[in-house]
Amino acid sequence: MVDVDFIAPRHLAGGGDPAWITVPLHRACGWSHGHDPLMPRVILSSPDQKALLRLEPDPDGHWWTLQHAPTEDRPAWYASFGARTPVEIIAAFTDALTASAADAADAWDPLAPLHEAGWSPMFHHNRLASPDGTVRVDLHEASGTWWVTTTLGPSRRPVWQAHFGEHTPAHLITAFATALTDPHPVARTGSVLSLPTRNPDLVTHTRQEVPAAHVASALEDRVRQLTARHAAPAARTGVPPRPSAGPGRTR
Repeated sequence: MVDVDFIAPRHLAGGGDPAWITVPLHRACGWSHGHDPLMPRVILSSPDQKALLRLEPDPDGHWWTLQHAPTEDRPAWYASFGARTPVEIIAAFTDALTASAADAADAWDPLAPLHEAGWSPMFHHNRLASPDGTVRVDLHEASGTWWVTTTLGPSRRPVWQAHFGEHTPAHLITAFATALTDPHPVARTGSVLSLPTRNPDLVTHTRQEVPAAHVASALEDRVRQLTARHAAPAARTGVPPRPSAGPGRTR
């Protein structure tokens, strides 16, 4: 048996295990990777070589960056995520990216999941705050960029930030927002001392003993699910289902 902590809200659960993202991209979605054992980084390229995901420890910037080359119908775009961004929320973004193409005719509204989850407007209609006040989402209309900031107080440094550049597909941001507002806890193994906060007014965690085989198989189950998705006949898709909570290491 393994002790597993189930943390809610998920945006304060810590980063988790990067393999929740990198392994399925490689094994289920066909992304290739280089290997340099002397560098603490991972670089993955999509099969068509148009998307590049870089995971690189950077004390002064975002650890995760995704750059996408221009296509016939869209200029180049990028997204980035801080080290403590939960991998389950980033995975919603990458799962949507690697799914069958979304219908361009759909009017995707990334703010809709936030409104549905009861987030409150701040100052103007394109700035919303989570019910607990720890997350703020800003849409800059002039530039078309998005900022998501998680913080424990107005005078505190951000716990993590996500940034979506101009031209980032709306259905990908919608998938991210859907995962961000998912009320289900995420699983973490290891010490809760590494959580951004243990303030019981902000975070709840339930520790359970889980069979070690279940913890070990969670990532393999995710790889199989995504592999089956790619093997299925192409069909019109919407926002991907909410990602399942996978065990991971807290940072």
